[in-house]
Order: sequence, then structure tokens, then C-alpha cells
Amino acid sequence: MTSSLAAASAVLFILCANPAAQAASVQPLEIATKSGVRVFLVEMATTEEEKTQGLMYRKELPDGKGMLFDFSPEQQISMWMKNTYIPLDMIFIRADGRILRIAENTEPLSTKIISSGGLARGVLEVIAGTAQKYGIQPGDRVAHPLFNKR
Repeated sequence: MTSSLAAASAVLFILCANPAAQAASVQPLEIATKSGVRVFLVEMATTEEEKTQGLMYRKELPDGKGMLFDFSPEQQISMWMKNTYIPLDMIFIRADGRILRIAENTEPLSTKIISSGGLARGVLEVIAGTAQKYGIQPGDRVAHPLFNKR
């Protein structure tokens, strides 16, 4: 997975230099699927303010980009789509980096609760259709410093 990580570093440098970047921190994240490794550049949502805001009010989210929410320690997580204009795939990730559950094509502007369905450390939000497009499934491994390697 580290070869893809190095390639993403150059893009990450350019992205971080862009004053239009909306998050305090943007980092590469990799998901290893049966069909290969997919690299995403993710905005980190670590503070309560960042987690509350999430991707609300945004009109677009490019393929290959996303937001990673840190809910340390591992816990039951509940999300919603209030004030979120674009449909998303929510990928719930356990502390060991394994994908627990995927809520695909979530409904924009909905206050319906979307649950992790178990203990999770993080949530990766990406544009709707991403999980299907890249064959991302529960059990796949996520490589990012937020998750322990086991």
C-alpha cells in the first residue's frame, strides 16, 4: 500500500498549498479491496466543530476525495444528512482498520439516523456510488494513521 501513498504525497502537497482547502488537515487514506488499492485524499474531522459541520452545505465532492471523522475511542456512531446537499457513502471503520459497515447512497437533507451497527473508530464519507464503483466492502482494510494495524 505504501507505493500508492508516495504517489498521493505529491498531490497532497499541491492540495495543501491551495488556500481554498476547507479543512485544517488533508491526508491520504488507502482502502485495500479484492480488486486493488484505492487512494483517497481526506479532510480530517477531529474537533467537535469539524465533526458537527462535516460536509454540510457543500454542493460537490470530487471522486477520490472525502472526509474522515475521528470518533476515538471506538464506539457506536450515529450520523445524519441534515444540511448535506450531496448524497454520500458512509464507510464505518473499526479501530483495527477493517470496514464494519457501509451506508450507501445516503439521502441528502435527511434527519434519518444512520448507525454504525457496531463499534467503530471512524467514518469515511465519500461521494455516493464510490463503494460500488471501487468494490469497497465490509471487511476491507483501511490504511491510515487513525487505525491500528493488526
